[in-house]
Amino acid sequence: MSETELLALLHELDDPERLERPLHYDRATTGIAFGGLVRRLEADFGAPCESERDTQDSSEYGRIHVPADATIRGTRIVVCVSRFGSLAEVCADSPGAFLGTDEAREEGALDPADLATVERALAELGYVSVPEELLESDYEGPSALEHFAARPTWWTRFFGTVW
Repeated sequence: MSETELLALLHELDDPERLERPLHYDRATTGIAFGGLVRRLEADFGAPCESERDTQDSSEYGRIHVPADATIRGTRIVVCVSRFGSLAEVCADSPGAFLGTDEAREEGALDPADLATVERALAELGYVSVPEELLESDYEGPSALEHFAARPTWWTRFFGTVW
């Protein structure tokens, strides 16, 4: 998706009445899909992946950690999954460690083949990958997020703590 299409999707999913999860959120379905993503990444990288799921007081559902020793450049890959619209974010090392996957690739921390493997798994399993660079841009939606962050971003809205 283009940046314009991704921003349109973020605006569409943004419900100021429901900060932690969307109206028709199905915890069991989200958990099954997340488990499938964990298994897929474990198979693709040939290594067990740690995961955290059902994050409390957050619009993020969970995270998957592809271990550093399973990647080409020896940098852990973290996949964050939102409770909203199957949104996902891919990060080298951890969210915020780099200004995004472009910077991580330029600095030699993230191999394009590893990124492509993760992005392919996300796409094939129905997730929408949103670049960290876009998620870190200023939030421009209707939800009142000033109580949760001094400078709200799209990441704050769809992956951050909301209590």
